[in-house]
Amino acid sequence: MDVLMYNISIRLYQLAILIASLFNKKAKCWLEGRTDIFNKLQSAIGKSNKVIWMHCASLGEFEQGRPVLEELRLQYPEHQLLLTFFSPSGYEIRKNYAGVDWVFYLPLDTKANAGKFMDIVKPSLSIFVKYEYWYHYLHKLHQKNIPVILISAIFRENAPFFKWYGSVHRKMANYFHHLFVQNQESYDRITRIVPAVKVSLAGDTRFDRVKTIADSFEPLPLIEAFIGGKKIMVAGSTWPEDELILKKLIENQPDLSLIIAPHEITDTHLRFLRETFAGAAFYSELLKANNGISSERVLIIDNIGMLSKLYYYSLVSYIGGGFNKSGIHNTLEAAVYGKPVLFGPNYQKFAEATGLIKNRAAHSYTTDTELIQLTQSLFSNENLLKEYSDNAGKFVASHTGATNLIINWLKKTAF
Repeated sequence: MDVLMYNISIRLYQLAILIASLFNKKAKCWLEGRTDIFNKLQSAIGKSNKVIWMHCASLGEFEQGRPVLEELRLQYPEHQLLLTFFSPSGYEIRKNYAGVDWVFYLPLDTKANAGKFMDIVKPSLSIFVKYEYWYHYLHKLHQKNIPVILISAIFRENAPFFKWYGSVHRKMANYFHHLFVQNQESYDRITRIVPAVKVSLAGDTRFDRVKTIADSFEPLPLIEAFIGGKKIMVAGSTWPEDELILKKLIENQPDLSLIIAPHEITDTHLRFLRETFAGAAFYSELLKANNGISSERVLIIDNIGMLSKLYYYSLVSYIGGGFNKSGIHNTLEAAVYGKPVLFGPNYQKFAEATGLIKNRAAHSYTTDTELIQLTQSLFSNENLLKEYSDNAGKFVASHTGATNLIINWLKKTAF
C-alpha cells in the first residue's frame, strides 16, 4: 500500500508539471528535457561498462557533489561519469559541464523508467547528493547490488523517515550502502532506522568546494576598476525583498557601495533593479564598453557565474533569500574569503549559517534598521571587523575534509 501511494503521488506530480508547463517556463523545460530521454541515453552511453553515476536535485546539490566528482575523475580515469539532474535550475546551467562525460535529466521515478535506466547505464557506483530519494531507482540499485551512497546528507526530525507514514522513506534509507551525513544530529536520527555501520559523520562537501574556488581565485579586472577606492558590500543571490532593504542601507550609509548579484536574471527582475537603484551600473554595459570605471555606487551583475569570485572583493558580504520560505543561499562562498556574513531571519535549517553565527562570523537581522546598525558597527570598529573576518575564514577551514573521507571509503569498499 505504501508503494502504491508513492506511485500515485509520482503520477500526480507528473500531471501537475504537465498543466504547469502551459504557462511556466521551468515546467516546460522539465518536460521537454525528458522527451525521448532513453534513446538519448542509449545513443550517448552505448556499451560503456564502467560508469559512475551521480544524481543531484539542482544546482546547489551539484556544487556539493562537484568536489567528489572531480576527485573521482582523478582517482578513476578509466571510468566515465554520468551526471543527472531533477530540476531545470541545475540542468540548464550545467548541461555543458566539462567535468563529466554526460549530463542528462533523470527520467521520472517509475518502476519501468528505473529498469530502462539501469539497463542502459549499468552503473558501477551511484551517488545521490544530500536529499534525493527516488524509490524505484534505489530499489533497482538494491536488487542489482550496485553500490549506492548518499553524501552531505541532512536528516531533520520532521522528515518522513521518522513519521508513522514514512515506511517508503525508511526502505529507501536502508537501500543505501552507506550514508555520509553532515552533522551529529543527523547521525543520531538516521541510526535509529539504519544500522550505524552504514553511516559516517563526514561533514559537508560544500566546504571543500568553496575552498577550491577560493584557492583558484583569479582577479576580475572590470570589477576592480569599478571598485577603485570604494568601500564595497557584495550582495549575492538577492530577491526583491533583500534589494528593497539594501536600497535603504545605502541611503543611510553614503560611503558604502554595493555590488548586487541577484538570484534570478530575468527581464522582469532586471527592470525592477533599474527602477530600485536608479542610475546603477550594469556589468554587461561595463563589459561592452570594456571599461569598469564608474562613479555609480551600485553595480548590478546581470549574468550567472561570477558570484563566487565577487565575494573576494567584499568587506562585508550579504546573502539573499532570508525573507523567502526556502531560506538563505550559500553563505560559505562568502565566508571562505574571511568576510563577515549578513542575512535575513530565515536561516535556521542551514547548519553552516547557524555555525557562522555561533562562531561570531555572521549576523542575522529582521529589519532594515537592524541591518544599518550591524553594518555601521562592523565598519566603524576595525577590531570587530577583523574578529568576524578571521572567524569566518577559520570556520570554513575547520570544516573541510568530507571529500577525502568519502573517497577513502570508496577506495576501501566500493572499488
